[in-house]
Amino acid sequence: QRTIDENVDELHDGSAIIYDGERSWEADIPEEMTAVDVPLKSLAEDAGGAIMRNVVALGAACELASFDVEYLDEALEKRFGGKGSKIVDNNKEAARLGRDYVRENYDDLDLGYDLETTDSDYVLLNGDEAIGMGAIAAGCRFYAGYPITPATNVMEYLTGRIEEYGGHVVQAEDELSAINMALGAARAGARSMTATSGPGIDLMAETFGLIATSETPLVIADVMRSGPSTGMPTKQEQGDLNMTLYGGHGEVPRFVLAPTTITECFWKTVEAFNYAEKYQTPVYLVSDLALAVTERTFPPEAFDMDDVEIERGKIVDDEEAQEWLDDQGRFRAHADTDDGVSPRALPGTVDGAHMSTGLEHDELGRRTEEEGERVQQVDKRNRKLETARDEEEWDYREFGDPDSENLVISWGSNEGALVEALDLMDEDVRVLSVPYLFPRPDLTDEIEAAENTIVVECNATGQFADVIEHDTLTRVDRINKYTGVRFKADELAAQIDDQLASEVPAQ
Repeated sequence: QRTIDENVDELHDGSAIIYDGERSWEADIPEEMTAVDVPLKSLAEDAGGAIMRNVVALGAACELASFDVEYLDEALEKRFGGKGSKIVDNNKEAARLGRDYVRENYDDLDLGYDLETTDSDYVLLNGDEAIGMGAIAAGCRFYAGYPITPATNVMEYLTGRIEEYGGHVVQAEDELSAINMALGAARAGARSMTATSGPGIDLMAETFGLIATSETPLVIADVMRSGPSTGMPTKQEQGDLNMTLYGGHGEVPRFVLAPTTITECFWKTVEAFNYAEKYQTPVYLVSDLALAVTERTFPPEAFDMDDVEIERGKIVDDEEAQEWLDDQGRFRAHADTDDGVSPRALPGTVDGAHMSTGLEHDELGRRTEEEGERVQQVDKRNRKLETARDEEEWDYREFGDPDSENLVISWGSNEGALVEALDLMDEDVRVLSVPYLFPRPDLTDEIEAAENTIVVECNATGQFADVIEHDTLTRVDRINKYTGVRFKADELAAQIDDQLASEVPAQ
């Protein structure tokens, strides 16, 4: 009953609720729902064990949706194949018993569903897997990580796959070790990354500063969950924005990318590796549980590998390294340049030997506290971001009515619910979905052109709304959700309509 009570608001009128009427309680099914009483436990025991009652329910659901239960066979074989053919056969039988029971006892029930199948090839991915696939496509050849929900699937996807391309996955003993291993591999010239969630990002913050100061390219995926502390590991939130934008002692130049869809998890991962090497800077790739665990099918062309471009930046060869030697023949790994990006010599480059340190250093990488050299290096590192702002496209994704005076801004995984909500709203709305958090697009003109501006995000304080107000010097309204569950389209449409109906234009 608790499950029904907690999830019934996700169903529409006419939906079906499958429950086990042989249990000791009487299910309270809303009148507008269809109650489907199936003896799940008894049928599972008939198939070989009560543990399979969820598969019985799946078979019953197939019959209600006019979906041939035989299409489950391949999935059951994949899921249980390692446990032996008897377990696979038992689960197939359990699914069929659920189907048969509904067919025999609810033959006159028509819910109007008719799931279709296709012979076309599709890709089935969740956001974590898309990040892993994007990393391989981008040329990542080293991954170090520590299991943590909901980022673990990135490592699981890479394991067994990256090795086919000459890469390696290392499961470290903790997040500190993971990021330092990844840093070491990056210093050696490999495209390298790690992935974690909020608690791990906290532990990695110190090394994050070392990465930036030593000007080492590295990608760090933060798959957010509810926090702080251990929080709710299996729940969704967008509470790490401030940490990724500002975390770490001192002033640390960085890039922060936030994919808004599962396909963008792939493409933004490719971009992250390019930015990391092109500007020799750490890059945060910020996802969340909603993207991480949501599976969708895509046509293969959604991930066309021919469209993947790899930019390795200012890596110099033996001949080019000669241009960056001082008058004593020493390589200037941190040379002050107009764009802020220094030459990068990988180990083995003739005359490219050098050192880098987390201490402030001069152009040769030697420790210094000399005022002029300190200012030179800080300005040089920060100049990379100014160069990136000029050279790269930091744009938003736009949906809805481009001429509407009602502007809704979001970032990350809220895009899907917002786009779906457009068809449910009473008001015309212009939606801007922002995948680049730093550097980010300047939204001043868009906000000035709007009568009402609302920022939608899954945290309690409105972290991105704060950023926008800082950038544009304009107050914005906020819709926040921090229950641990992502926005749904209908609730978001209702909240936006309510907000706009009560609006007095911000001054």
